[in-house]
Amino acid sequence: MAPTHILRCCQRGLSWIPVIFIALVVCWSYYAYVVELCIFTILNVGEIVVYLIFFHLSFIMFVWSYWKTIFTKPANPSKEFCLPKPEKERYEKEARPESQQEILWRAASTLPLYTRTGAGAIRYCDRCQVIKPDRCHHCSACDMCVLKMDHHCPWVNNCVGFSNYKFFILFLAYSLVYCLFIAATVLQYFIKFWTNELADTHAKFHVLFLFFVAAMFCISILSLFSYHLWLVGKNRSTIEAFRAPVFRTGSDKNGFSLGFRKNIVQVFGDQKKYWLLPVFTSQGDGLTFPTRLVNADVEQATVNLHPEPTKIVTDLPASPLSDSQNRLLSNDQQANHIEDHLSNNSLKSAGSETITVTMESES
Repeated sequence: MAPTHILRCCQRGLSWIPVIFIALVVCWSYYAYVVELCIFTILNVGEIVVYLIFFHLSFIMFVWSYWKTIFTKPANPSKEFCLPKPEKERYEKEARPESQQEILWRAASTLPLYTRTGAGAIRYCDRCQVIKPDRCHHCSACDMCVLKMDHHCPWVNNCVGFSNYKFFILFLAYSLVYCLFIAATVLQYFIKFWTNELADTHAKFHVLFLFFVAAMFCISILSLFSYHLWLVGKNRSTIEAFRAPVFRTGSDKNGFSLGFRKNIVQVFGDQKKYWLLPVFTSQGDGLTFPTRLVNADVEQATVNLHPEPTKIVTDLPASPLSDSQNRLLSNDQQANHIEDHLSNNSLKSAGSETITVTMESES
């Protein structure tokens, strides 16, 4: 046990090396820009003031979002997804996978689960000993199950998931703004030093190297930021982009997509004034997510909708008419068909305030 514990501590210590590297680069970039460029190189006072104001704004937002991404603890499944002690003991004693799945099916019957494994089984983590909620995955680096896990990022030494995904997006956005601002404002002095219009001073190396570093990070961050914006628009995680989630009705890569606007609100919240601030505003609890289910889920409990008194609620046909039926029915016959269907539904809804919504699909 001792060697394993020591090895684990060494791994945790080494995992901070990328974060320390980024911190050192950021500290050097601050010194190079503020001291070497603005104080020792630029002569126009008005230009210095404008540059320093916008530089510090981007710097503060970048550091703030980076800090939140690093030190926000990943969200884990709640206790309700843990097996009860008797069921857990039975599960551990069972040697047959079929019997273990029966135990998991019984335990998961009351849980809000829509996704399954590729084989259609309950998603269970033997390491954490919990039934995995939808979009939850086990991170081997963090050694825990993470809600809506996206990926483990070594540059923040943390697992990016439900609790800090917005912070990660803002970290990419503000780091891109930070690098773009540095590259744009340093460019003219980079050219002057490169063409020897300015005298060689100790600031020359910092200015030249600062432009190269900022441009290099711009290119790499831009591609990653664009990719994650695309994921947000599709309401997918990085894991789901490579392996589509499997629902009870089958695999569906767009199963959690609610439309572009609602997908953005899922991550950034419904109050736009907080979108650009690294404060948690994501919707939901990370355990359940709205899904775009087309077919009825026979294993899910019946959904009852209580209509408002001022609204007329009607059931739509379970499936559209086939082409042959459309050709055989005239316009008047189709109108009669719809009227009969609506009248039948109104008679059904008159006897009870609860309307059971069912959906059927043709094979």
